[in-house]
Amino acid sequence: MPDTGKLTTSPDAPGGFEALAYAPIHVVADQLRTGTLSASALLDCYLRRIRRYDEKLHAFVEVYESDARVAAELADRALQTGQRLGPLHGIPIAFKDLLEIEGRRTTGGSLIWRKRVSPVTSTVVQRLTAAGMITLGKTHMVEFAFGSWGTNATMGTPWNPWDPHVHRAPGGSSSGSGVAVAAGLAPAAIGSDTGGSVRIPASLCGIVGLKTTVGRVSIHGALMLSDTLDTLGPMTRDVEDAALLFAAMHGPDHHDPRTLPHPPVDVLTDLKTGVAGMRLAVLPEAELGEIDPEVSRAFALALDVTRELGVRIDTLQLPISYKRLADLTGKLIAAEGYELHREWIDRDDLPFDADVRDRIRWAKTLSAADYIRIMADRRRMQREMERTLRDFDALLMPTTPLPALPLSEVDQNKSPMSLLTRPVNLLELCALALPCGFTGGGLPISLQIIGRGYQEARVLRIGWAFEKATEWHTRRPPIP
Repeated sequence: MPDTGKLTTSPDAPGGFEALAYAPIHVVADQLRTGTLSASALLDCYLRRIRRYDEKLHAFVEVYESDARVAAELADRALQTGQRLGPLHGIPIAFKDLLEIEGRRTTGGSLIWRKRVSPVTSTVVQRLTAAGMITLGKTHMVEFAFGSWGTNATMGTPWNPWDPHVHRAPGGSSSGSGVAVAAGLAPAAIGSDTGGSVRIPASLCGIVGLKTTVGRVSIHGALMLSDTLDTLGPMTRDVEDAALLFAAMHGPDHHDPRTLPHPPVDVLTDLKTGVAGMRLAVLPEAELGEIDPEVSRAFALALDVTRELGVRIDTLQLPISYKRLADLTGKLIAAEGYELHREWIDRDDLPFDADVRDRIRWAKTLSAADYIRIMADRRRMQREMERTLRDFDALLMPTTPLPALPLSEVDQNKSPMSLLTRPVNLLELCALALPCGFTGGGLPISLQIIGRGYQEARVLRIGWAFEKATEWHTRRPPIP
C-alpha cells in the first residue's frame, strides 16, 4: 500500500506529485489543516497532470485554470488565518458536464449544446463550493447521459487509463468523471446515476462511486434524462472520501421538492465501527446472468473477505427476475428521456450520437398505457423488494458483469454493463461500487453493495470495512 500519510509538494522529491495526486482527500485535508501543504500546490499538482495526460485521456471538456487558481489562493488565506470551512476546504473537484454553473457552458455531452451557457448554478455545485471545494472544470459524458459504455461519437470518448495501449470503454455515462479520478487528474468528481452511470464508470475505472437514493441529493440545476430516476453521487478514490462528499452534498433543498422529506443524516460517526453481526444477501448465480469468469472469481473472494469480517451471507430469491427489472428500467429511462428531449431527438439534421438517438427514439414505440403500466409495476415491485430486504443489511453483487472491453468490441445495440445496476434505480435503492479485484490483464473488477432506500450510511459503513481489509483501491493505473 502506498504511503499517503507523508506527502510532499515537491515534484523532484521521491513520490512527489505522483503520490500527492493519488492521495485520498481525507489524508490531504490533514496536510492542508496543519499547513504542511497549500491549496495552491495541491491545485498545481492536478493542473500539471491534466496538461500532461488529458490530451490522450480526454476526461475534461473544459478546465477552469484561472478561476481555480484564484479560489486556491483564497483558500490558502483562509486556512492560514484559521478560517477552515471543513475537511473539503481547498480540495479540487471535477463536475460532470450536466451540472449547471452560471455563466459557464454546460453541454450535456451534446454538440448541439456546445454554446449553451448556464443560467443558474446547481445546488450540488453550490454546496460543495460552500464547503470550500475548488472547481477544476467539467468532464465528458455520454450524450444526454444515456449509455453505459461511456462512448460519445461526436465529442469523443474518454480513454480508460488502465490500458495505455488499447482504447477501452470507460463506462458511462459519467465517463470523464471516472477517468479523471482514476488517472489522478482530480481527487474527486460528481456524476449522475439514472441506471448505473456513477457505478459503471467507477467499476471499469477502479474507483469508488455512490449511487444515492432519489430525494437524498438535490438535482436542481442538473440537465435531466429521467424525472423519476435521476440521482447525483460522488466518485472518489476511497469510501471515506465518498462519505465526506455525500455529507456535504445531501439534504433538503426547496428547489427540489423530493428532498424536503429527507433531513440530513450523519454518515461519518459510525463509518468505521465495523460490520460484525450484520446479515447480507446474495442472489442465486443464475439470477445474475452471464458473468465473466474473472469477475465471478473476484466476487467469490470478496464474499470470503466479507465473511471474515463477522458477517453472515445468505442466498436470497427475489420475487421477480432481476433481468426483468433491468429491462423495465431501460424502458422507463427511454420514455422519459424522449419526453424531455424529443424536440432534438426527432430531428435528423443535428450532430447527434446516432446510438444515443436510436436508444431514445425507440421510446416512440411505447404507448401511454405502456408507460402507466411500467410505473404501476414499479410501485408494486418497490413494496415487494422492501419486504424482501427487510431482514438484511445489504445485498451484494458484482457492479458490472464484464471488465472494460476494447471499443472495437463494443456492441451499441446491447447494454450488458447496466444489467446489474439498473434495478437499483427502478426500486429507489442506494448502492456503493468499489474495487474488489483485478483481471489477469490488470483491469479493475468491482463489488456493488446495495442497500434499502436512504441507507447510504450503512452501505458506506460496509464498504469502508471491506476496503480496510483489502488493498485494491490503492492500485494506480499504468499511465504512460
